[in-house]
Amino acid sequence: MILVPSGETTTLIRPARGWIPLNLRELWAHRELAYFITWRSIKVRYKQTVLGGAWAVLQPAAQMIVFGLFFGQLAGISANGVPYALFAYTALLPWNLFARGLTDASVSLASNEGLVRKIYFPRLILPASAVLAGVFDFLIAFGLLVVLMLYYGVVPSAAILALPAFTLIAIASAMGVGFWFSALDAKYRDVRYTLPFLTQLWLFMTPIVYPLSLVPESWRWAYSLNPMVGVVEGFRWALLGSAWALDPAVAVSVAVVLVMFFGGLVYFRRTERTLADVV
Repeated sequence: MILVPSGETTTLIRPARGWIPLNLRELWAHRELAYFITWRSIKVRYKQTVLGGAWAVLQPAAQMIVFGLFFGQLAGISANGVPYALFAYTALLPWNLFARGLTDASVSLASNEGLVRKIYFPRLILPASAVLAGVFDFLIAFGLLVVLMLYYGVVPSAAILALPAFTLIAIASAMGVGFWFSALDAKYRDVRYTLPFLTQLWLFMTPIVYPLSLVPESWRWAYSLNPMVGVVEGFRWALLGSAWALDPAVAVSVAVVLVMFFGGLVYFRRTERTLADVV
């Protein structure tokens, strides 16, 4: 029996049984916590650094130079009439948002072990906040893209209005995979050692250094099961104007993103009841 003073109530939290509802209302109630965890991640990332937020630009810029030298100049890969530097950087923007979000989200539970063990809050906030923190880097790096478009004289068409939608799809992709991997990493530490290899392999399975048109049509629908295919092609279509067309196979990637996101959401909520015990 728990004795409490008159007029006060005690809330006893027990693990749910059976199927756990998504309970998105609870996430909304903890939105301030999500904001502070996201802001903390951003501040910790650049704490005691000399260049600060400039690192958000240096990484994709360095990748663009290397890809342009080896794939654009030496390998002579066609960019469908678009300057190769702009072709590569337009794809690297959403890719780095996805890759960074995936990596940070996957280890978010183990990185906040003390917080997970001591107090109750929707654990889903941790991987979601890790992905949202990467949006700050994305916005900084987007500035260099604007400079490149002005330099090469590329004027986007009305398709640029779809850019926020494809940005949300990139975030949903990172969150969806991050939900799966963060729950698995809490139980099996092998996940974090697999991530660097997986992301490198995933990069070359995404049309970043080559256009989707190089993939044979007979394989294109299967190839588009990669959720980042639709994101990368969507960014190029939205930003490169009439020089780029949207392949119908992009619809497959968008559908995969939705399945992966809601599947990861359900799986995370199913395993959430035991996370404090195994993390």
